[in-house]
Amino acid sequence: MARAKKQAEDTSFKEFLLALDEIEKTKGIDKEELIEAVEAALISAYKKENNGGMNVKVLIDRVTGALKVYSQKEVVETVEDDTLHMALSEARKISPAYEPGDIVDVEINPKGFGRMAAQNAKQLILQRIKEAERNKIFDTFIERKDELITGTISRVERNDVYITLDKYEAVMNQAHQLPNEQYVPGMRIKVYISDVIKTNKGPVIQVSRTHTGLIMRLFELEIPEVYDGTVVVKGVSRDAGSRSKVAVYSEREEIDAIGSCIGQRGTRIMNILTELGEEKIDMIEYSSDPAQYIKNAISPASVEEVIVDEEMRSAVIIVKEDQQSLAIGIGGQNVRLAAKLTGFKLDIKLREEYEKMLEMKEEEELILQAEYTQDLAAEYQEEEIDLSIFDGIDDENGGEVE
Repeated sequence: MARAKKQAEDTSFKEFLLALDEIEKTKGIDKEELIEAVEAALISAYKKENNGGMNVKVLIDRVTGALKVYSQKEVVETVEDDTLHMALSEARKISPAYEPGDIVDVEINPKGFGRMAAQNAKQLILQRIKEAERNKIFDTFIERKDELITGTISRVERNDVYITLDKYEAVMNQAHQLPNEQYVPGMRIKVYISDVIKTNKGPVIQVSRTHTGLIMRLFELEIPEVYDGTVVVKGVSRDAGSRSKVAVYSEREEIDAIGSCIGQRGTRIMNILTELGEEKIDMIEYSSDPAQYIKNAISPASVEEVIVDEEMRSAVIIVKEDQQSLAIGIGGQNVRLAAKLTGFKLDIKLREEYEKMLEMKEEEELILQAEYTQDLAAEYQEEEIDLSIFDGIDDENGGEVE
């Protein structure tokens, strides 16, 4: 009867191994990792059941599913606790090679342990499946961070849009949604994976339609020269949903970087614009010369001159009066985007405004210099200089210094 009971327990764990095979196939969770976790949990459960009275080892046979429990005893010359120790003389009956300090595994058959083991194994497996799935989601998407991915909107709750990506769900909060875009369940949509965050409830995949990275990935997707590196996107500045500036460059003189991005009759850039809805894109030619780069970035306005202060990372852009409002843009958008793109603080000025500004600066410098001179003279006047120290000293002609 005991043998039949033990066989039932073994069969139970054989079925358990078959279940793990299925879990490994469907969930992608390593079977060996799960078995080791179950063994560790059963050790903990046994110790709890027996008030931690002995050291045990639990092994599940990887082929038959047989469950074996071993009491682990340290070999000692004098036994103080027979649940933890084994006399050297007894150990050497098992193997003459044993020495003090070695560990002997003694198989035991605790009553009812099979049922308890099965219950604990089931609970642990469910828990580990959840943990492993969470880790798998995190590992999968942390590697895909900063990538463009196509998903399907599953639901819209309050201000958050939930999107299914490869069987997993991502969230796009209001700050990452385009202002003029409507989100409807079932809608296919391209999103940028902006972050993957671990939480107590599992990883949260954050996606965006407003991130500048979305523009860069769309260029890689639609423009072969950008994908293979022939044309390089040097920078993107963006007012999401309204307007973007994209700076491109190619080291090969025969390649027209902007023309490659626009395509014949605008077909390439049109695919990107269609994806972005109402957002417009200004194509900018990158230059290593800051003045020329700023001049290009402020387009579509025409520029007379750019005065750059590289140390202060600032520049004054001189334009004609009929170009001033165009250079600034509605609500300052054009100059703001140009500043973000180039990394310079930009100031739009008419020629006469700039010259007047220079005159005022010169006047201020003269005033400061005059004030400094006056302060210096006042300091000398306030000092009392004792000339008596020169009395009796002959000058170079032999006379005394007066």
